[in-house]
Amino acid sequence: MENLLNIKTFGELKASGYTSRSLKQELRENLILQLKNKDAGFEGIIGYEDTVIPDLQTAILSQHNILLLGLRGQAKTRIARLMVNLLDEYVPYIEGSELFDDPFTPISWVGHQKLTELGDDTPIAWLHRSDRYTEKLATPDVTVSDLIGDVDPIKAATLKLTYSDERVIHFGLIPRAHRSIFVINELPDLQARIQVALFNILQERDIQIRGFKLRLPLDVQFVFTANPEDYTNRGSIVTPLKDRIESQILTHYPRSIEISRKITQQEASISPEQREKIEADGLVKDLIEQIAFEARNSEYVDQKSGVSARLTISAYENLISTAERRMLINGESSTFVRMSDFAGVIPAITGKIELVYEGEQEGSGKVASILLGKAIKALMINYFPDPEKQKRSKKANPYAPIINWFDGGNTIDILDGYVLDEYKAVLNGVPELKNVIKKFHPTLSKNQQLLLMEFLLHGLSEFSQVSKSALDNGYAFKDMLGSLFNTGFEDEEDDLNEDNRY
Repeated sequence: MENLLNIKTFGELKASGYTSRSLKQELRENLILQLKNKDAGFEGIIGYEDTVIPDLQTAILSQHNILLLGLRGQAKTRIARLMVNLLDEYVPYIEGSELFDDPFTPISWVGHQKLTELGDDTPIAWLHRSDRYTEKLATPDVTVSDLIGDVDPIKAATLKLTYSDERVIHFGLIPRAHRSIFVINELPDLQARIQVALFNILQERDIQIRGFKLRLPLDVQFVFTANPEDYTNRGSIVTPLKDRIESQILTHYPRSIEISRKITQQEASISPEQREKIEADGLVKDLIEQIAFEARNSEYVDQKSGVSARLTISAYENLISTAERRMLINGESSTFVRMSDFAGVIPAITGKIELVYEGEQEGSGKVASILLGKAIKALMINYFPDPEKQKRSKKANPYAPIINWFDGGNTIDILDGYVLDEYKAVLNGVPELKNVIKKFHPTLSKNQQLLLMEFLLHGLSEFSQVSKSALDNGYAFKDMLGSLFNTGFEDEEDDLNEDNRY
């Protein structure tokens, strides 16, 4: 490659034996090499190895334009950007040409003119693959001029040319993406008349600007992204355009907690200092992911809108920062994430979900608390025996001493800002709580034991074995029966087992 970069003229390029190829051929042939070498490709895309990526590779091998169709937060734009890695590192172009003309197949007036005048002495420059990617977000104010081009009267006057001369055209984004990957995000947001302007470019490879037709065989790999919700809410992809996009690939959300957790840990912006000083147990990481899974199945959340993977990323960042804030206020040198720190993830949830009418009636903060509670309940039976089954079982209920202690009128408050000794003392004050943890998880560290002790209390409350109520700065746990009798009938629906702090 270094030898090629030393080539400065068209004559030297021909003498080197360099062979020109179209963009889609380039993508196809480089992908073939990648597949033969068993290179992974599309690094950082997790969970699509058996679904989206094979479909995408098939589309590239077929030299198709591509539509990535899926809900928000499904890595559609990232996939498009990673296609750049399938391009050659450098390609030659005629120096000074506005459209980066291939010296072997120029398409612009400047490119043709230079080759005609200079021949083998035509100067050559090299274009890096990072410069061969153009991305445009479709918005209602995008015009044909933005995408395709328009006649420039100032250029016409300056060069003393008529409007019928190709040289007076100011080219838009798509012609300037010649020999590049061109991405239009949220395609349905593009007005129908603008979508129509893409027909000829995709099929006939010519453009029409201000009344005269210009044959311009653009070499562009189109990648479009769209959200199915857009088909009904904001706009649609016009049928003839959809027909011209050869491959439509459906994306999806992570299908397991493990995959979702890998994505979150890869994408979350956690500083080295946070990683060093704040311990995040596997339980809390799984709990973050379970919140998103619960949201995607919740009757309060608009399923057509989807629940972005950004929810878990932001929630995990907030969770770590909540623990860090407590550590700094308490003057501690290190800490671990507690269940009480999950109050800090509520703002990350409320901003990432679209609610249906019933959800709006409840309020976003209440819905977020409900989702957290359902996530705790779902994971409870992964870490401990099902409390409902234990209650019906003829065998000794391992939770009975804990439940009986609360039934005896005892209560505890777990506040967000407790220093470690206070936190430990409150949890150890519940008889048999620690022994239950040791029975089912005998090899845990002291910090993990404390976390599971608190988690077990939250889990028992979700199974209505003990009562949990929200405080301004923490949670209070007490007996279930007492909370029923102490709650007025008019307030029962709002206060029973209530854990909404917002």
